[in-house]
Amino acid sequence: MDTSILARAKVTDSTIRSGRNKHYPMQAWYCIGLFLFIIGVFQWTSVLHSKFARRRSLRSGDPELADGPRPRKFSFSRIAVALTNAYRVIAFRWTLEFGKSYTLNMAEVFVTITYIVFLYVWAFINTTDLEGDKLDWTYWWNRTGTLASSQFPLITALGTKNNLVSFVTGISYDRLNYIHRMVTRVVFVLLWVHGGSEIVHKSHFKQQLTETWLLCGIVALVALSILCIISLRPIRAGAYEFFFYAHFALVTIFLVCAYIHDQENEYGYWIYPCFAIWGVDRLLRVVRLIVFNHSYFGFRSGSTMDATAELLSEDFVRLRFHRPPHFHWTPGQTAYLIMPSVSRLPFEAHPFTIASFDSDLFSSVEEEKYSKDKSNQRSLAKHALGSSTPFWKEIVFFINVRGGFTARLKEAALAGRKVKVFVDGPYGLSPNLGSYDTSVLIAGGSGVSYTLPTLLDIIEKVREGKSNCRRVVFIWAIRDANHIHWIDDTLIRALQLAPPSLSVSIRIHVTGVPVTTASLPRLEDHSEQTGDDPNPDIVEHEDGMAMAKNKDVLHAMEAVKIENGRPNLPAMLREEVECATGRMSVSVCGSQGIARSVRHALRFPVSSPLNVLQGGPSVTLHVESFGYA
Repeated sequence: MDTSILARAKVTDSTIRSGRNKHYPMQAWYCIGLFLFIIGVFQWTSVLHSKFARRRSLRSGDPELADGPRPRKFSFSRIAVALTNAYRVIAFRWTLEFGKSYTLNMAEVFVTITYIVFLYVWAFINTTDLEGDKLDWTYWWNRTGTLASSQFPLITALGTKNNLVSFVTGISYDRLNYIHRMVTRVVFVLLWVHGGSEIVHKSHFKQQLTETWLLCGIVALVALSILCIISLRPIRAGAYEFFFYAHFALVTIFLVCAYIHDQENEYGYWIYPCFAIWGVDRLLRVVRLIVFNHSYFGFRSGSTMDATAELLSEDFVRLRFHRPPHFHWTPGQTAYLIMPSVSRLPFEAHPFTIASFDSDLFSSVEEEKYSKDKSNQRSLAKHALGSSTPFWKEIVFFINVRGGFTARLKEAALAGRKVKVFVDGPYGLSPNLGSYDTSVLIAGGSGVSYTLPTLLDIIEKVREGKSNCRRVVFIWAIRDANHIHWIDDTLIRALQLAPPSLSVSIRIHVTGVPVTTASLPRLEDHSEQTGDDPNPDIVEHEDGMAMAKNKDVLHAMEAVKIENGRPNLPAMLREEVECATGRMSVSVCGSQGIARSVRHALRFPVSSPLNVLQGGPSVTLHVESFGYA
């Protein structure tokens, strides 16, 4: 072939490669943006539908809501609901299980496979040069690197607490963590394809090793490789603090070196948005810290964030402190706690679910109840400052003691010293349970931090006429019967306040130390204590109140069932599904074993389309992550 023709062909190949290297990453982003938009439309449509359905039901004054469950009958009008229920089962309850601690649902599997196929097709499509050679390495060598670089803003956004992806899709940041790790690992392989092809095919690679841009590329790839290894669950869960520090250092090294490397070929515009995304997230978190902890920053005298750490058992610590009046949250949300006297670094933050309830319902009900008799001022004060009042006047956390940070927090609890706390949050989205006729709440151990405030919220919403719920089942599995005392007073008070239209069932299962009489909540602990008083009228009045309160407690205790052994979740859920109609919600926060058992129990045939068509409930499952790793 004529040399001039070859020269023109090489120039044309170079032009084509350069154009595709610029355009293909943008096209990939158009597809990703469209996918996120579609997910957001479905997610927010579901949220709005739930809210409007509940409001219509409440406005209509459906007598069935008050008189009991609706009768079951077959109806083709429920086909859409049955298909939606089938989708939920297939997407979120069919799973791939790896060992005892790792589970992927079909939705995560689908997203993973789709993303891998999509990105690698974009990397290797149209790689035939003008001479007809297929998979010409000069076409996909740089393109793999450019495509990988284009994904770094997405990876950064998925790893931040305040991100646009959560806002668009309505999916909380903690649920996006899997996607964050998955995208990182897919890009990691692409980068090794990019770097490996350069090492193998470039004859002058060794001569370029002294150049800064190439050295930075190698350092960035090594940093990302180490990060992907230590982010594997066994390492991440077993040495979380090491991962926490290493993650920050390695990501910083990677982004700085990647920017220098990419800027050599004028692709640095894919890297610097990562610094902006991270900076905005940090700025928002700093603003939250200042707003919610302003007494530390000189805006107000005195400290309102001195926390008390109490050792509940060898494995659990309760942390509580006064709630700032401007700090509000909803059930199931988390907060990041910064404790300089406990952490290794001054601003090291750890996430925990808020176990307390942000409401004035209980104190306002007590005031209303006891202020009816104006002569009973002393009893009013005694009730307003009862032992369980701090549960909704303070921010409370139940913290599972492992190693590192939580072990040092346990030492602080044993020493009985106060600890300074900065609060960053709240984070996460709470499921809206107001439109569900039946709610089942399942927790294991410290997972009660999620289910207890959810139970209280349901009771409050029903009292206020803002919820359709007719039945709520609270299931808690604990190792030691003494753990019941963490929440016994709160449960009793909540059951006393539950309206007659709401059926409440409390089932506590002790899997370790058997239940004894001393382990159970004592009636006298929740009854009004009376003493000598010079005024016999007051004594008689308080005795009458004590008797009435004892009756309330006895009635509340009838709803509590305490058993030895693990809960038979499949049988319990099958029973609830058979009795329920309308919409049913199951929320679980516990170990992987508990979550797996619940997923298995709510598959076909218990939650089948045929069951929904025959008048059975449409079941929605909410699974909260257990632990911070």
